[in-house]
Amino acid sequence: MNLQSGNTVGHFMHRYLEVVPPATTIVEAAERMREKSLGSLLVESTDAEGRMTRESGIVTETDLIRKVLAKGIDPSLTMVDQIMTSPLLTIAPDRPMLDASHLMETNHVRYLCVSDKDEIVGVISVRDLARYFVDSEGGPVHDLDNVYRPLSLLMHQMLETIASERTVLEAAQRMAEKRIGSLLVMEAGEMVGIVTETDVVRKGMASHLPANSTTVGTVMNYPLIQVDINRTVRDASRLMAEERIRHLAVTEDNKVVGIVSVRDLVKMVSVRDKPRFLRQP
Repeated sequence: MNLQSGNTVGHFMHRYLEVVPPATTIVEAAERMREKSLGSLLVESTDAEGRMTRESGIVTETDLIRKVLAKGIDPSLTMVDQIMTSPLLTIAPDRPMLDASHLMETNHVRYLCVSDKDEIVGVISVRDLARYFVDSEGGPVHDLDNVYRPLSLLMHQMLETIASERTVLEAAQRMAEKRIGSLLVMEAGEMVGIVTETDVVRKGMASHLPANSTTVGTVMNYPLIQVDINRTVRDASRLMAEERIRHLAVTEDNKVVGIVSVRDLVKMVSVRDKPRFLRQP
């Protein structure tokens, strides 16, 4: 695959739309996300011909964490239309994948809806971008192949941690405060796992576990999935895909020195030719 070969958003988008009614509760949304292994749901709003339009909404795992759980709001009494983002941020199916990357980075989102003649026809995620750019034969990710320890350029060295005995509510509040999607979990002074937005939504909220009394250790992922700092960006991307995760601990001499996310793998792509993107109407 070549980055300049004309591959567009339409080639990589997911055409199946998982849609829920506006009156769906947050708990029900979490259950659907767990059932379908999804990080977002569209909220139904159709035109006279029954087509999804930009006036529909989208709700994500991040919304469930930051707008509901972290604020101590009861997810069983809150509806998705109360927290959804609307109108939808959209991109046309004939746009290059680079434009999707720029649009996601500029708006700090992980999902874009694909709109064709005002009808929503698909969804594209940051994971789709990672798969495209990492597997491309040319471009900024490929350029890192000859860089010494490329993961050191992408990873976050500031490690945000939480003790395993702290509550899921505290984890959600910390994620919301720091605007991050994961926390490394500590136990007896050792790093034993990671808790992510996905864990909180699918293992906690979808299972009706009370956030103020359920411990982080109950929902965390362990053992911690790691990648050596000397591995390539492709190695990290493929490991995430194999394990179906969005975050990896980066190690050096068997010590965790950073954390890298799927978003980090493609973030640098948004820097390349961004002036061209910003000049577009």
